[in-house]
Amino acid sequence: MAEVFFSRADYQRITDFLKERLGRIPAVSIILGSGLSPVAEELEKEVSIPYREIPGFPVPSVAGHEGCLLTGTISGFPVLVLQGRPHYYEGYSIQEVTLPVKVLQVAGVKVLIITNAAGALNPSFKVGDLMLITDHINLPGMAGLNPLRGPNDEALGPRFVDMVNAYDPRLRSLAQKAAKKAGVELQEGIYIMVAGPSYETPAEVRFLRLIGGDAVGMSTVPEVIAARHGGLRVLGISGISNVIPIQPGEKGPDHQEVLEAGKKIVPKLRALLRYLIPMIYEMGV
Repeated sequence: MAEVFFSRADYQRITDFLKERLGRIPAVSIILGSGLSPVAEELEKEVSIPYREIPGFPVPSVAGHEGCLLTGTISGFPVLVLQGRPHYYEGYSIQEVTLPVKVLQVAGVKVLIITNAAGALNPSFKVGDLMLITDHINLPGMAGLNPLRGPNDEALGPRFVDMVNAYDPRLRSLAQKAAKKAGVELQEGIYIMVAGPSYETPAEVRFLRLIGGDAVGMSTVPEVIAARHGGLRVLGISGISNVIPIQPGEKGPDHQEVLEAGKKIVPKLRALLRYLIPMIYEMGV
């Protein structure tokens, strides 16, 4: 099957559709990961569009990903929320996985808050923790699975993208301040992406810990790369959904466990966003 690449015209067509349905596109957007869709209940005066109604938009098939785009306000400030995301393991190409992010770029979004559910590699983490992503290790990308592979449109971003400060230091500082105001403990750590959908073996867990990972998941990194390519400022937050076993014979994770953990993560994330969104706008976007 031939590989499909998208152009600015493709992104612009979807952007035009969204602007027609939603009106003005907010400068701040949030992507909600597995089991985190209820965070969108924080929105006031919301307008929603199911992904299936957006021409060319990838629709997730995994439980815990509602597949709906919403706009509204949090603490009085406008945000655009993506309830759920497509994944590479669902059969989408890596370009399809990141299409929503490039649409956000063309639509004028400046700040992207990316969330996910992740397994804890750091033994000090516990289920329900929030982890501020400070850096990532892109295992699929190291094997060539990069969303920027293919023709590059300089109008959308440079051929070679600097990833040194992929997770914006100033946004991370604001997130820590917001967490203190909200009374939410915010861990920090390095996120490792694997392609999935199988979970990690004990040997793989030992390897991931050895190379410096604090949490592991099956998403986020391609979106971060696409966002940084387009000049968006990125904040990444992992909700710790399970603590990964390392010994054979121990019970491994399952997706239901991930969804149940969302009940602990969602209230913390909502509280954090109540303080964080105003801070981002006050910073200037």
